[in-house]
Amino acid sequence: MSIDLNGVTAFLAIADAQGFRRAADRLGVTRSAVSQALRKLEDHLGVALVQRTTRSVSLTEAGEQLHARLAPAMADMGAALSAAGDRHAAPSGRLRLAVSSIAEWFLAGPLFASFIEAHPGVQLDITVTDEEFDIVARGYDAGVRLGEVVEMDMVAIPASGDQRQMVVGSPAYLKRHGAPGHPRDLMAHRCIGWRPAPEVAPYRWEFEEEGRPFVLALDPQVTTNDMGVMLRTALAGGGLTFGVEETFRPYLERGELVALLEDYCPPFPGFFLYFPDRRNLAPKLRAFVDHVKACRPRG
Repeated sequence: MSIDLNGVTAFLAIADAQGFRRAADRLGVTRSAVSQALRKLEDHLGVALVQRTTRSVSLTEAGEQLHARLAPAMADMGAALSAAGDRHAAPSGRLRLAVSSIAEWFLAGPLFASFIEAHPGVQLDITVTDEEFDIVARGYDAGVRLGEVVEMDMVAIPASGDQRQMVVGSPAYLKRHGAPGHPRDLMAHRCIGWRPAPEVAPYRWEFEEEGRPFVLALDPQVTTNDMGVMLRTALAGGGLTFGVEETFRPYLERGELVALLEDYCPPFPGFFLYFPDRRNLAPKLRAFVDHVKACRPRG
């Protein structure tokens, strides 16, 4: 069977952009050209790949299966062509990164500023997201997540020092309600929790006692997918919240928040920069990996 690369390219762009117009903009062609390329591919395969309505575009079951197999292969092809072009060329092109919103040091600014100063030919495209997904299928070069959620088939390098999650509250809240002496006391407190999406249960708060880890499945009075909302609500005295110490540190140092239950909050390996296990990395990604290794905090 001959390969219709134009159709494949159009299909992947539609799937990633979730629309014909955005796919056309990404490819630099007309919407009609994208539609025709997809129709030709669907006719060639004898199966519908995309479900179109007046309001939305989604993949059919056959489209989902094809996308899951094609996206990694196309990413590998792109990396191979980049590496073959000139192994010693200056890094260039767009580097797409998907970064957790709580990777504070990584997102602070100096890392990116110093990288683009050293490599002016690279354009950084950074998406801040806490959604867990296949970065290869979505067309990203690399991601930054806590190590526990990085897929086993990825190469992962440390992108921060050790981290610690902790419970915090404002002095005003603690004056009114007192401080918990043990994590189980949190059941009697007003808690501010996090979850990645409406249909997902709130994140469980993780602790350790005498070397034994345990979790609390609290029923927060306030739940959100935005750490900023959690932080501002806690600062305003709305309750106790739970997150990475790095996020709270400036407020702890100014006395606006108070750290609680620290004896039950041990450190753990922090954030990792991860990417597909490929023999030849594109120069832009290799340069970024080296930059992160050189700049990351060791403590």
